[in-house]
Amino acid sequence: MQTLLLLLPDFSLILLGAMLHRVAGLPESFWPGLEKLVYFVLFPALLFLALARVELNVVDTLPMFVVGLSSMAAAFVLGLAGKPLMGLAPMAFASRLQCAFRFNTYIGIAIAGKLHGAAGIATMGALCGVMVPFANIAAVSLMARHGQGRLIVELLRNPLVLATMAGLAFNLAGGVLALPLQQLLQRLADASVALGLLAVGAALRWGSTGGRLTGSLWIVLVKLMLMPAVAWWLAPRLGLDGLQRDIVVMFAALPSASSAYILAMRMGGDGKGVAWLISATTLGAVLSMWLWLSALAAG
Repeated sequence: MQTLLLLLPDFSLILLGAMLHRVAGLPESFWPGLEKLVYFVLFPALLFLALARVELNVVDTLPMFVVGLSSMAAAFVLGLAGKPLMGLAPMAFASRLQCAFRFNTYIGIAIAGKLHGAAGIATMGALCGVMVPFANIAAVSLMARHGQGRLIVELLRNPLVLATMAGLAFNLAGGVLALPLQQLLQRLADASVALGLLAVGAALRWGSTGGRLTGSLWIVLVKLMLMPAVAWWLAPRLGLDGLQRDIVVMFAALPSASSAYILAMRMGGDGKGVAWLISATTLGAVLSMWLWLSALAAG
C-alpha cells in the first residue's frame, strides 16, 4: 500500500491532464505549447541543475549505465522478435518498436524524487540523459531511410541531451552556480515535473491499434515487465544496490516516451499505433511500477 501511495500523486497528475484536455475547453494549441515549454525550457533546467550540483564518480556510476543500456538493448531485441505478431508494414513496425525501449523521463524524475530525494533526481537525470542519445539513435535509425545526417541533427538539437552534457561539463569543471541563477533554475525545475505530467496525460490517445492486438500487447509486455526484469537480474551481478539499483530498475520500468509519437509523425510513421502504445504503457505502468517498487522494497 505504501508503494501504491508513492505513485498516486504523479499518476493523479497524468489523469488530471487527460481530464483537462477533454473538459477544460482550452484551445487545442495550448497542449503542444505546454509540451514544448516543458521539453525545451523547464525540463532542461531541472536536468542541468541536478547534474551541476551532484557529486559525480564515473567509476561508481559506470555499472549503472551498463545495466541501463543492456536493458534497453534487450528490449530492442525482444521487441524485434515480436515482428511476426504485428502484421504490419516495415515502417509501421519500426514506428512501434521504439515504444519497447524508449522511456518517459518526466515520470522517471518524479518517481526518483519520491524514492531518494535530490540524489534520486540527479541519478535518474544522469541515467536518462546518458540513455537518451542511444534511444534516439535506435529509434531514428529504424525509421530513417537516409539516417546518418538526419540522426546527427536529431541528437544535436535534443534539449535533454544538451542539458545533460552541459550539466556534466559544468560539474566536472568545478563550476559553482551563483545564488540568483541557482534560484532561477530551481523555480523552473519545480514547475517542470507537474507540468510535464499534465502534458503526458493530455497526450493520451485511444482507438484501434491497427495490425494485430497481440503484437501491440507484446510491446507493452516488453516495456513494462521484461525490460525491468533484465535490469533487476543484472543490477546485483554488477554490484548495484541501494539508490543505484532502485533507480536503474525504475528507469527500465518507465512507460514509453510521448516523444515517440512526435518522432513517428515527423518521419512519416504510424503515429496512431504509437499513440495507442504510449497510452497503454502509461496506464499499465500504474500497476507494473507498483509491482517493481514493491519488489525493490522487499529487497
